Amino acid sequence: MKEKIYNFLVNKHAGISHRYHKVHDGATGIQKIASWAYLLWMNFAFYLLFCKFLGKVPDMEIYEKKRLPVKESESESYCRQCLSVDAFVEKIKDYDVISFDIFDTLIFRPFSLPTDVFYLMGEKLGMLDFKNVRIWAEWDARVKCEKKNGHMEVSLQDIWENLAEDTGLDAEAGMRIECETEEKLCYANPYMLEVWNKLQALGKRLIIVSDMYLPGTCIETILHNAGYMGAESIYISNEYGENKAGGDLFQRVLLDFSGCSIVHIGDNPHSDHKMAKECGLDIVPYQNVNKNILLYRPMDMSLMIGSAYRGLVSNHLYNGSGSYSIDYEYGYLYGGLFVVGYCHYIHEYYELHHLDKLLFLARDGDTLRKVYQKMYPEDKTEYAYWSRKAATKLMANDDRHDFFRRFIYHKVNQKVTIAQALHSMELDVLVQQLDDWHEIWEQWEKAHETDRKQKFVVLRAEDELTDKNSYLLRRFIEAKWNTVMAQYQNQQIAAMKYYQKLLSGCTNVAAVDIGWAGSGALALSYLVQRVWHIDCDVTGIIAGTNTIHNAEPDASDPFLQSGKLVAYLYSGQKNRDLFKKHDPNKDYNVFWELLLSSPTPSFKGFYNGSRDMDGIYVYLKEFDITLAFGEYDYNQKGIKEIQKGILAFADQYLWHFKEYPYMLNISGRDAYAPMLVAASYHERYLKMIEKRFDLEIAVN
Repeated sequence: MKEKIYNFLVNKHAGISHRYHKVHDGATGIQKIASWAYLLWMNFAFYLLFCKFLGKVPDMEIYEKKRLPVKESESESYCRQCLSVDAFVEKIKDYDVISFDIFDTLIFRPFSLPTDVFYLMGEKLGMLDFKNVRIWAEWDARVKCEKKNGHMEVSLQDIWENLAEDTGLDAEAGMRIECETEEKLCYANPYMLEVWNKLQALGKRLIIVSDMYLPGTCIETILHNAGYMGAESIYISNEYGENKAGGDLFQRVLLDFSGCSIVHIGDNPHSDHKMAKECGLDIVPYQNVNKNILLYRPMDMSLMIGSAYRGLVSNHLYNGSGSYSIDYEYGYLYGGLFVVGYCHYIHEYYELHHLDKLLFLARDGDTLRKVYQKMYPEDKTEYAYWSRKAATKLMANDDRHDFFRRFIYHKVNQKVTIAQALHSMELDVLVQQLDDWHEIWEQWEKAHETDRKQKFVVLRAEDELTDKNSYLLRRFIEAKWNTVMAQYQNQQIAAMKYYQKLLSGCTNVAAVDIGWAGSGALALSYLVQRVWHIDCDVTGIIAGTNTIHNAEPDASDPFLQSGKLVAYLYSGQKNRDLFKKHDPNKDYNVFWELLLSSPTPSFKGFYNGSRDMDGIYVYLKEFDITLAFGEYDYNQKGIKEIQKGILAFADQYLWHFKEYPYMLNISGRDAYAPMLVAASYHERYLKMIEKRFDLEIAVN
């Protein structure tokens, strides 16, 4: 009968079900009661007032829109409005007794909804839809308790006996698993732990008051594991049949500490604020850390990963213990989940294909490798020096099209002189030979029977490279191709020596990069096998590919299809909504590259032997080669902060879910979801971030 009533009220119409679950799921106390009233009202309005629109699911935008703060970081804005730990302690230290709520005050869970812990339990128990079954069993147990005892405070045993009767699960085993799960996941609110320790050092009397079904032994273990020692008394509603929400539990506290001044600290507006005051306690409210979830966080994510992401972010940024820079939060919020998920994706490929080694290509591989080594220290990895510029020079003889596209056509009408273009190719020797171009051009005209009436264009070193002379510059360089190859021969030898040593003993490796056409990994693969003749297969692993917004959206499709190149976030073969959304013309590539930027100078190329060169260079004695580097990126401090934020998120995520390795299965779509929110309102937030940096993205 209960199931029939539930299905009629909730599940009969998709629109009512959608609206109900949006309000009800994760609700507690008054909010949960309000959700039931809302459910009854919707059914009344649908059937009696003929509000038929309630039966339809509201239209949803494809991508969420969130107006993110751009003037200061989220944590900076929050911390300006809250008390520091010292100020908080100063405010309450003169009370005789200081009372604390537990969950969302002293203790955090790594989920945005407390009931999402049940997902992990359901997986362990092997039961489908366990979360909803467990929620229903608790409510049903409360209803039965009220009929029998006149109150709704139930114990974990009451819940599990009810659940066992409904499902056949073993109640004792279930209770043990639930307590173990809570004990593994729960951790200290760093702000409140510092407050607690300072009060304890002052010799204050500290008590705990909580509306909770977990047994006292479990609560004590959670508190002990989190570092909360020395509580004089712990009041748990299910042990007394009284609660904070009705005020009875506070009345018990007042009786036990008669004549003492008492202040209560908690996050719940009804139980911890209103009822505590009505019972005669003073209060110091603590803001629930999930305050800004709906404002700033993505909701269009898979349920478990989305909840874990939002929970960790809220707990970290909004607990009040400190503020972080805009750049740190960019890394933490938009790079952390991506890097953890990408590293796991790489590891799965490593194991599935029995790779001998992973090459994390400079410089995008810097942060990735640091996190990867934390996650999988047993895997063989190398930070391999590589760059678009180095690859373009080394591939000049095998891919002239790309050579001239990057070094000439990408610089057309950019106020770059011909001398500067040749210098970027390290072909300064050709500047002195520009005077010979007249003879070369005339010979080419004769060979191709070109119309002699066309305007004669002269190439001068000081002239700017334009769409009118770029083709002639290409022809001039091609005419001097032997000189070009001679200039690059030294680099070719050095690069071969470097990778021969790096790939020694390897027959199957993967080169890891950010993307986008996969040219870095594919160029390395080509050189390794076809130019340097090293017997080793090189597969490219990239975050994302070219998209429909690129001039060549299908550039890497044959390699993606064959498996020579694989992508994590999206490609033409998967997550096609991202394939259509990601727009390099709006600097999306730049935003992602910025996340993986490194506080190291750009890599320019390999040179054989020891060389004294302009700029930054490093001689590698074991290779007998010299590595040349360009300039450091602008805003080195900001880049270090981004990396710091990513590493902090990775550390937290890995620690909290160390007992649940399947939580590392983060899909590319989930990893991209935070960035979709950051792209709201015409990339307003991302453009603010971009202005803080000036990265070298293209070949120069």
